[in-house]
Amino acid sequence: MVLRITKQGEPILKKAAQPVDFGALKKDLPRLLRDMWSTMYAAKGVGLAAPQVGLALRLAVIDVKPEGKSERLVLINPEIVSREGAVVQEEGCLSLPGVYVKLKRHSIVRVKAFDERGEPWERTAEGLLARALEHEVDHLDGKLFIDRLDMVRRLKVAALLKDLKKTWT
Repeated sequence: MVLRITKQGEPILKKAAQPVDFGALKKDLPRLLRDMWSTMYAAKGVGLAAPQVGLALRLAVIDVKPEGKSERLVLINPEIVSREGAVVQEEGCLSLPGVYVKLKRHSIVRVKAFDERGEPWERTAEGLLARALEHEVDHLDGKLFIDRLDMVRRLKVAALLKDLKKTWT
């Protein structure tokens, strides 16, 4: 089932998500992940965090499709353990449809998390995957990518958002 994506201005997007109790969520996790994947793909995104579908859980999914092939990552209770370098690229968000800005992120990111089976994993990522990992962990920490903008750029985005919000469903 495709879920409703929360939009900028909804309180859940500004709150840090609660750690997932894998045992308590295990029974519902397959359905939830299936719905999150369906929602992300329907919206043509590369990542989706649980707060974006109204759930205050430290859970996210990412598929940046390296070389056109699907490589689905489930992140349960992710933690960024190291960051290196910097790169400025355009970034958008499913919770701010129509807003794209150039944003500085780290070029290399190392993350540890648990997968859909509750198994721990750790990975170093570069490029779009590194950006997506930082972006989704930001969501789980109650931050939107526009929160990382300087005040002048944030004010420009605020003016754009005023008009765009009228088109959001």
